[in-house]
Amino acid sequence: MKAVIALASSGLITLVRGHGYLTIPSSRTRLGAESGIDTCPECTILEPVTAWPDLDSAQVGRSGPCGYNARVSVDYNQPGSDWGTDIVATYSPGQVIDVEWCVDHNGDHGGMFSYRVCEDQELVDKFLDPTYLPTDEEKQAAEDCFEAGLLPCTDVDGQACGYNADCTSDQACYRDDWFTCEGFNSGTKCQGVDNSALNSCFTTISGGYTVTKKIRIPDFVSNHTLLGFKWNSFQTPQVYLSCADIAIVDSGSGGSTPTTTSKISTATTTSAAACTGTATASTVALTFNQNVVTTYGQTVKLVGSISELGSWDVSKAPALSAAQYTASNPLWTYTLKLAPGTTFQYKFVKVESSGAVTWESDPNRSYTVPTVSACSTAGTAIAGTWR
Repeated sequence: MKAVIALASSGLITLVRGHGYLTIPSSRTRLGAESGIDTCPECTILEPVTAWPDLDSAQVGRSGPCGYNARVSVDYNQPGSDWGTDIVATYSPGQVIDVEWCVDHNGDHGGMFSYRVCEDQELVDKFLDPTYLPTDEEKQAAEDCFEAGLLPCTDVDGQACGYNADCTSDQACYRDDWFTCEGFNSGTKCQGVDNSALNSCFTTISGGYTVTKKIRIPDFVSNHTLLGFKWNSFQTPQVYLSCADIAIVDSGSGGSTPTTTSKISTATTTSAAACTGTATASTVALTFNQNVVTTYGQTVKLVGSISELGSWDVSKAPALSAAQYTASNPLWTYTLKLAPGTTFQYKFVKVESSGAVTWESDPNRSYTVPTVSACSTAGTAIAGTWR
């Protein structure tokens, strides 16, 4: 905190802002940048606040759990034309996943960060309505809910969860359920989490570094919910907030998305009771697992001859998720449900942040949806590689 006090007294604090945002799964902030609307995704800042040593004390105000970027007057708590209406990643209750955020080279001020899920669907729904902007009171209520839904570092077996070098045992920041950056003065700050190369992720100021960890998805299911990210910087009184639109689907129900949000035990019981006899499923869950090497800012879409795939209109085609993408396994995925016997043609396309489209080569791919048992607990996977 001495660094903060010294900067504040010298009037220089506005020159040394920390900068970072959630990148995997794709946050609304990242999508805002890729659409060209947000000219500085790493500048979604909540300040001035008490960010350290009490990590939960800051009132979010208009920033809300998804962030407000004053530089471009974008409020990510309300879905826009380019974010908030589509699911960017689908997970299962209890699944361990990789998550990533990006810290700017010139704005790495150390501290601690966390991932959260709010299980109050009625409250979250207010942040999923493109016609409604949540009030400051609703934003704070949601933030309180996200804090209660912390996805702790300690919930993943084998993951190292230490204590921040800038925090002492008598301070509120002395906790290992949040993720810690390396020491600000004695370590490599947030960059030290990955020791990644400069420009391993996108920022508009000085280039960014990836910060990667693992979290366990809670035992909760939802058609559409939010994964929240929060970073409290150590050196400056700033908090960064992002959110990503995700689905949490109970794999015990045959890969189908639940129609209501509930605890996993309820969904599993309902599915088991409905599964009797030798009836065939009315729909089949198809998961496209496509290996496509992309550069930062590119999106992969699945476009095809049926309405669910945009009827060959790329602007209406669904985007695949890069939540499982790594350098060694550039995997993009998408799941949809179709009736058995449905035959369609399709292709994958790369879409640049500018909107430019690159189609994979001919001929069109084709597929016919198989017939499966209504009691099947597995969907159908379709693997492929960009051509």
